[in-house]
Amino acid sequence: MRAAVLTSPGHPLAQVDAPEPVAPEGGAVIDVLACGICHSDLHAAAGDYTTKLPVILGHEVSGRHERLGNVLVYACWGCRQPGCWACDSGQEMICPNATEAGLFKDGGYAERMAVPDEGYLVPLGDLDPAHAAPLACGGLTAYRAVDHTLATLASVARPRALVIGAGGLGQFGLQFLKIRSDAEVVVVDASAEKREQALRLGADVAVAPGEVDGLFTAVVDFVGADATLQTARDHVARQGIAVVVGLYGGTIPFGFGAVPHEARFMTSVWGTRNQLAELVALAQQHELHSEIEVIGLSQVQEAHARLESGQVTGRFVIDPTLGA
Repeated sequence: MRAAVLTSPGHPLAQVDAPEPVAPEGGAVIDVLACGICHSDLHAAAGDYTTKLPVILGHEVSGRHERLGNVLVYACWGCRQPGCWACDSGQEMICPNATEAGLFKDGGYAERMAVPDEGYLVPLGDLDPAHAAPLACGGLTAYRAVDHTLATLASVARPRALVIGAGGLGQFGLQFLKIRSDAEVVVVDASAEKREQALRLGADVAVAPGEVDGLFTAVVDFVGADATLQTARDHVARQGIAVVVGLYGGTIPFGFGAVPHEARFMTSVWGTRNQLAELVALAQQHELHSEIEVIGLSQVQEAHARLESGQVTGRFVIDPTLGA
């Protein structure tokens, strides 16, 4: 089968004829219909994560299962060993011995993909596989991050939410906030194009860095750089919540007096299988708008370069049948 494979960190992906995947007992092989490209794929390609090579990247996967039909793949595969508190509680994305698809196991930059358990497949119904694929990570990560804020937002009379970063995840996040809360949603991004897109997606206000005004009940930082974390610290209200999702490695001082009194600061990682099922149900009830650019496997390396340089307002989605 055709696949784009990472053979060496920092080197271009190799276009290869890869062996056919084999599913373990209880698992399945699916035909990949679409696979989103995520910033985490860039980190993996750069060697920021330690993994055994070669590996087929890609964890935002929609596919076709012979019995279930079109499905979305839950890619956070935990160890599922007896006594693992993370897996036992349904939080496989924080299992210390997880083997995520597209990082530790072959993922969706290919025509077919093996999944270790059919329980990791969520039926899509009539959702478009290409638009649904980014829900598996970009959508799910934003869904869980927003989920952390809902109780705090509901606890005040006039909640305000600040979304930092209007890329693929931020675009999902602001929509979830509008659907799932009564908050005024303000988006901050350096790109005028992304600010315009945020307004089209329902943001009440979109501003450039340095133009954020006032305090917010909840802040969700989809960037995670020093400057954005400082924005979160400066604009989260007392007893508010700031959730950091972005992977840019920023830090801020933390201690009594260094942040607003009783404000909570936390990270959020991916999401649970139950949350992915909830998200698919939400997408079936509400039209989630996402800007995608569909490409073939031969264009993956170019897409990585464009994503790295910030030349994308939405998400790349691979259709393995293009150029076949």
